[in-house]
Amino acid sequence: MQASEYRDTLWWATAVTPPATQVLRTPIRVDVAVIGGGLTGLTAAWHLARQGVRVAVLEAETIGSGASGVNAGFVVPNFAKADPAAVVARLGPERGTRLLQLVGAGADRVFATVRDHQIDCDAEQVGWMHVAHTDKMLAALHKRAEAWRKLGRPVRMLDAGEARRRTSLRFCAGALLDESGGMLHPLKYTYGLARLAIAAGARIFESTPVRRVERNGSVWRLTAGQFYIDADKVLLCTNATTSGIASRLARVVVPLRVYQAATAPLPRDIAERIAPGRHPVADTRANLFTYRLDRDNRLISGGMAMIPFGAHDRMAQMIAGRLATELGLPDIPRIEHAWRGTAAITTDFLPHLYEFGPGFIGGIGCNGRGIALTAMLGETLSEAASGRRLGDLAIPVAAAHAIPFHLLAQAAPSLAIAQARWQDYRSTGGRA
Repeated sequence: MQASEYRDTLWWATAVTPPATQVLRTPIRVDVAVIGGGLTGLTAAWHLARQGVRVAVLEAETIGSGASGVNAGFVVPNFAKADPAAVVARLGPERGTRLLQLVGAGADRVFATVRDHQIDCDAEQVGWMHVAHTDKMLAALHKRAEAWRKLGRPVRMLDAGEARRRTSLRFCAGALLDESGGMLHPLKYTYGLARLAIAAGARIFESTPVRRVERNGSVWRLTAGQFYIDADKVLLCTNATTSGIASRLARVVVPLRVYQAATAPLPRDIAERIAPGRHPVADTRANLFTYRLDRDNRLISGGMAMIPFGAHDRMAQMIAGRLATELGLPDIPRIEHAWRGTAAITTDFLPHLYEFGPGFIGGIGCNGRGIALTAMLGETLSEAASGRRLGDLAIPVAAAHAIPFHLLAQAAPSLAIAQARWQDYRSTGGRA
């Protein structure tokens, strides 16, 4: 993504002053080098620095220029595509339950960090709603809610009347409400984590793309421009970025390009009608519909383009039109900001750790649940760098094999969108 693209987002237009980072001007020696200055890398660096570990964060561009600064700001403590039962079936009762408990704690961890360290990021822990668009999907949500309740999560079901009162959605058979979820300003939150890491002793270097990581005796040598960094351990936290050393992680996921749009601020009466409790919302359609309000009552929503070429303006208008239709707005809202980002999708929709060598560990797989899950992924990576055996951690380890025919796999989302729209058309009797 070019700088001109990520700086067009709502978040960059309304962010606070960036944290004071450093410029790499000489070779350095650290205990742990963290590649990637997004939410995962900054969380890991903060936890390590608090333990007295010498940490350097190496960011190829600027803090928040990747997914951490261009997402929609939803804080959702669950999996986008994996039910609790499916996780347990795949990993077994013990490992599956540990992963579910870790993921379920994500939103509480984010909001506790915000409160305890007074991060100014427009955080609202008001709960997250997952709305069933049909009775069939309502039954599925009931099973999902029961599974999360058994794990001690604050999840409950709303009947159709209550769900409609809280959302005004045209397709609404009921909803799952997770009281621990919510929303925030993702770039302000990212800046806040960077400041916490710096205050704890971590050093953050922007405009420092790492091109090579090689074993040099007993340490890892990272080459960044004309300088190098020697580190005992390395954490790779680059999400779906494909350049340089980040390609080691990018090849194990399918990149999903997501377009986001933010409207002009809504009149108060409309904002109160469509979100009286200010819940961020997603529905259960295959081509899902999401929305939330920001601090100034801008509507934020997103979508995926079936044909990515020239999609920016087309998607902005599509999102605006869909907001008007789904929420019964009197007019199509004016779009103030439109942007795109890339989500990293694993083939099993679960997060994973990857070991590229002794003490060289990567983590990826938020699958559209970036803010809540990065809090736990970053913490888990910090544990790995502190000497915990990878097999003892809650996030499973996977082999870092590239997805077969990776270039062709990148076209899969376009085909999936077409299928999703047809599936939704059938499930709603041709009304979606």
